[in-house]
Amino acid sequence: MIFAGSHILSVEQFSRADIEQIFAVADSMEPYALRKRVTRVLEGAILGNMFFEPSTRTRVSFGCAFNLLGGEVRETTGFKSSAIAKGESLYDTARVLSGYSDVICMRHPESGSVAEFASASRVPVVNGGDGANEHPSQALLDLYTIQKEVTAKRGSMDGLRIAMIGDLKHGRTVHSLSRLLALYDNIEVVLVSPEELAMPERYVDALRSAGHKVVISSELNHSISRVDIVYSTRIQEERFESKEAADVYRGRFRLNQSIYTEFCQPNTVIMHPLPRDSRSDANELDNDLNQNPNLAIFRQADNGVLVRMALFAMILDVVGQVEAHSREVNWYHRRNGM
Repeated sequence: MIFAGSHILSVEQFSRADIEQIFAVADSMEPYALRKRVTRVLEGAILGNMFFEPSTRTRVSFGCAFNLLGGEVRETTGFKSSAIAKGESLYDTARVLSGYSDVICMRHPESGSVAEFASASRVPVVNGGDGANEHPSQALLDLYTIQKEVTAKRGSMDGLRIAMIGDLKHGRTVHSLSRLLALYDNIEVVLVSPEELAMPERYVDALRSAGHKVVISSELNHSISRVDIVYSTRIQEERFESKEAADVYRGRFRLNQSIYTEFCQPNTVIMHPLPRDSRSDANELDNDLNQNPNLAIFRQADNGVLVRMALFAMILDVVGQVEAHSREVNWYHRRNGM
């Protein structure tokens, strides 16, 4: 695809070659993400960060990524703080705010809402999550993490074995990730969930149509016994009618160090899109995994900055200018001092 000036709304936009290009640019962003160098290539540019659902990592990492490229960030969080609460349409909001920004990142609770917004925007729009539909930048950073964690051990993404666990019905991260995995060869996906929260059939069918093996299970322990990646997700409480309805499924699939040692292979990588639900009745990934070197959840979050920096640089067509606008840092940073 041509990235310059494009919206990023769905992982279906990407070919395998596109992904490899994004990841190559993400690799080149590491000196800036680690504060070893500073670049001002987007000085004067403005990111409009519009988040109408709660977010920590996605909202902050998009802002951080833009700041690290030298740009500025303006934020709207929640419906109550926006004119949408007064009845303004997405069309009108898009027409106005795209006049104030050079690129917009948007999260909204309704599927298809970001694409609707983008159709009226005068600047590129990046989907930061639209309901239970998609989360393309999360899928890219997940795949980037898998590549960094796994290919060093096994040499290739092809032939990957991954278990996706939890609320697969409402989890937009696994929906988008499964679509990207379908671009590779000989993938085995084990889908572990209660029957009521199973992965929607269209994603299962897409994987199988691409020639991949899909195993559906409601049992955790033996499902994780021969995979390269354990990708856990939380129960998406906000997608249920009530907290009580979500509580029925909370805590069904808990992974701790004891279960990991007994059932997982020694190099199995543990991933989670975060936030992990650490409440006692959920505890999806136990704190006793925190010292496990294969727990990649925080490396995964760090990788989000690299991938989002890459997307901004490609959308605004400055990849070849980043180094020319860079310099050494002039302050102490702990990661530079280690």
